[in-house]
Amino acid sequence: MKRRNLFPLIAAVGIILAACTTTGQEKKPKVTSVKEYEVNLSEEEWRKRLTPEEFRILRQKGTEYAWTGEYNKFKKKGVFNCAGCGNPLFSSESKYDSGSGWPSYWKPLNEEAVVTEADYSHGMTRTEVLCAKCGGHLGHVFPDGPRPTGQRYCINSLSLDFEAKKDTKKDE
Repeated sequence: MKRRNLFPLIAAVGIILAACTTTGQEKKPKVTSVKEYEVNLSEEEWRKRLTPEEFRILRQKGTEYAWTGEYNKFKKKGVFNCAGCGNPLFSSESKYDSGSGWPSYWKPLNEEAVVTEADYSHGMTRTEVLCAKCGGHLGHVFPDGPRPTGQRYCINSLSLDFEAKKDTKKDE
């Protein structure tokens, strides 16, 4: 009598049982962002306020091509604000060259500047970064950044506006 390999059959039964006992909650993203934002505009109002490309990124969760953004290799000192609502998001002091092709920061300006939520789009699991004031899509955060946080906030240039640091020294 020939012995059969039962592994494929046992594996199939296990998969079926797992599918039958799944509640569906495991696949829902764990939302850590604010549901209602301080700046809450209609789609029409956002379209008037933003350029078409800014709207695509901030309101439709788009992205710009790597190495094309204005702030990728940008070195000036100051603060990067949300292009949608002006909320201060990141300091140039936490900006670094990650080699990813997008502006990268190792931390937000403060804990209240951004919020995150799980993003399962494009067949990946990532953590989306949103403006805490208007909910605009900024980019994603990854756990491969430098010390001290170990975080890499990978942000679209088009979701940002730069405000130069004001020189506090008087001309002598």
